[in-house]
Amino acid sequence: MDSVERPTWAPVDIDLSRPSIARVYDYWLGGAHNFAVDRAVGDKVQADVPVLKTIILNHRSFLRRAVRYLLSRGIRQFLDLGSGIPTVGNVHEIAQAADPSARVVYVDVDPVAVAHSRAILTGNELVGVLQTDVRDARGVLKSPEVRHLLDFDQPVAVLMVALLHFVPDSDDPRGIIEAYHDAIPAGSFLAMSHAGYEEGEWDPAWDDAKGVYNRGVSELTYRSKREIERLFTGFDLVEPGVERLPLWHPESPDDLDENSSSFLGFGAVGRKG
Repeated sequence: MDSVERPTWAPVDIDLSRPSIARVYDYWLGGAHNFAVDRAVGDKVQADVPVLKTIILNHRSFLRRAVRYLLSRGIRQFLDLGSGIPTVGNVHEIAQAADPSARVVYVDVDPVAVAHSRAILTGNELVGVLQTDVRDARGVLKSPEVRHLLDFDQPVAVLMVALLHFVPDSDDPRGIIEAYHDAIPAGSFLAMSHAGYEEGEWDPAWDDAKGVYNRGVSELTYRSKREIERLFTGFDLVEPGVERLPLWHPESPDDLDENSSSFLGFGAVGRKG
């Protein structure tokens, strides 16, 4: 792709002839920051797992609802871990529409996602983008981007949306959360969505979907509702607790359908007391 075809938001050091999972997600979410090569990959994976797009859209919808809930609780600082490209329904647009002084730091390890994010967010001085592994909580919290924008004397919302199901048990997801929990002040929140299931309801077809996803996108770890609840140790869950994603604070009956009560994923928000 030559320079004439390269849009202004696409950094010059990014190879646009190679698909990017960050831009594939952008495509699935209905964003405009993707190319034909990304759409081809997205269509292939979706053909193998038709329900995938619905799942991803539900995680994004949960993010929007959670941010609005946190704003209603007075939160004006957001640390979005594993953010990808800040595309449709992103945190800073929702937060700054409610309060133009709201501050957001996006964190992702993917250099493509980070490069696109920085290009898109140029000129917004209250939003930062950090490229690092979210598992390195100390590195995230000590970074210039976080130290400059977020005041840890005031409550902060840590967002882990569609993130921890990409962290295997061997990487200690509970320990990762603990590190962020210990750094944020009382009155702060954790918002999380996670692929998961109720004990006793396992469907072998989910293994097939997981296999397709692992080959085409990234390694995925399902966890049970009980395991997800344990990830919130140290936080007081707000109502309704760990709930199927479509059922967590739906904004209208249109958010729900006949599959909402069996959705393969949960969301919750917890407050540090």
